[in-house]
Amino acid sequence: MMDNRKIHVYSEIGKLKTVVLHRPGEEIENLTPDYLERLLFDDIPFLKIAREEHDNFAKLLENNGVEVLYLEKLAAEAIQNSTVKNLFLDEVINECGIKDKQIVENLKSYLVSLPEKAMIDKIMSGVRKKEIGFKEGFDEYPFIMDPMPNLYFTRDPFASIGSGITLNSMRTKTRKRETIFGKYIFKYHSEFKNSNIPLWYNRNELDNIEGGDELVLSKELLAIGHSQRTDKEAIIKTAKNIFEANETFKTVLIFDIPKTRAFMHLDTVFTMIDYDKFTVHPAIEGTLKVTAVTYDYKNKRLIMKEEEGSLEKILSTYLKKDITLIRCGGGDKIIAGREQWNDGSNTLAIAPGKVVTYERNYITNEILDKYNITVLSIASSELSRGRGGPRCMSMPLNRGELEY
Repeated sequence: MMDNRKIHVYSEIGKLKTVVLHRPGEEIENLTPDYLERLLFDDIPFLKIAREEHDNFAKLLENNGVEVLYLEKLAAEAIQNSTVKNLFLDEVINECGIKDKQIVENLKSYLVSLPEKAMIDKIMSGVRKKEIGFKEGFDEYPFIMDPMPNLYFTRDPFASIGSGITLNSMRTKTRKRETIFGKYIFKYHSEFKNSNIPLWYNRNELDNIEGGDELVLSKELLAIGHSQRTDKEAIIKTAKNIFEANETFKTVLIFDIPKTRAFMHLDTVFTMIDYDKFTVHPAIEGTLKVTAVTYDYKNKRLIMKEEEGSLEKILSTYLKKDITLIRCGGGDKIIAGREQWNDGSNTLAIAPGKVVTYERNYITNEILDKYNITVLSIASSELSRGRGGPRCMSMPLNRGELEY
C-alpha cells in the first residue's frame, strides 16, 4: 500500500513507473454476434487466450520495472466503506436507465450480496435478467445491465495529464459507465483520496472527450484529437482548466482528424516513441488542420491560432527539433492497411526508444528496429480483436522525467 499516490505524467516516453490495466473478464464472454455493434466490437475474442495474452503483457511490463495496478482491484478497494458502496451501486444502477422499480430493487439486492471484488466483476461483465429472477424471452435482449467489454482499453475512461486527470465523458452510451470506476477510485480509494489530484475534465460534462485522443508530447506541449469520439469544445474546456492551474503546459494542439472508426482516436494514427520519433499511419501524412491553444494569463483568456501543415512540420515546429515519422507497414498500402487494422501505430513507450507492440505487426516492428527502437512485442491474436493496441490497453499514472 502507498499513501497519497500522485499523478505524474509529463511525457509519452518517460520511464514508465506505474500503470493501470484491466484483465479481460467475463464481459468478453457476453459478446454475441447480435450485440457486437451495440457493444462496439467487430469480433468475439476467445477469453482464455485473451487473458493469457494480457497476463503476458502485464508480466513484460513488470519485468521492465513497471508497477502494474488493476482497475477492478482498485475499484473494489475503493468501495469497502458501506456508505460509499451504496452510493456507487445507486449511481451504477441509475445510469442503466432502468424504469421498473422492482427490477431496480432486485438488481441492487443481488449486487449488494456479493463481496466487493465479485460485485465489481459482475458489474463489469453484465447482469442478465435471469440472474435477478426475471424470465428471458429468446428474442429479447437478455441484459438488465450491459457488459463492458471495452474496459481492457483503460486508456479511454480517464487519462493522466501532468499532475491531474481528465475523468472523461465518453461518446457512446455503452462506454459512459466505465468512468464511474475512475471517479470512485480517485475520490474514495485510500491511496488516492488525500492526494488532491486535479480534475481537468469531469464525466458529467455534455461535450465528449476520450483518453485515446490525449497525448502528452512534452512538459510544455499537449496534443488532443478532435475525432469521432472527442469534441473540440471538450478540448478547449480541458485546456483552460490546465492553463488556469498553472501546470507546465504552454500549448495544446488540437488535431482535426477524420471522424471515422478507422481514425477513432488520435493514438490510432500516431504515437510518440522517442524524443524525435513517431509511428504514423500513412493516411494522416497529408495537410492537417491544427488549432494551437495558448493562454493569456494577464487577460485570463485563451488564444487560438488555426494553421495547416504536414504532421512532420507541425510536430517539428512545436517540439523545436527535427522529427522522424516512421510509417506503419513502411507506407505500403496493403501492409499499412492490414497492420493499422491491428494497431500497428498504437505503441506503448515504456522508456525513450523502447516500446511495446503487437508481434503480428511484424513489418512495422522490423522497421522500428532499423530506426534503433527497442521493440518488445507481445502476442495479440485475441486482444487485437477489440481494435486497440498496447497504448490503448494501458493508463500510466507515473512516468519518470526526461533527460535532455
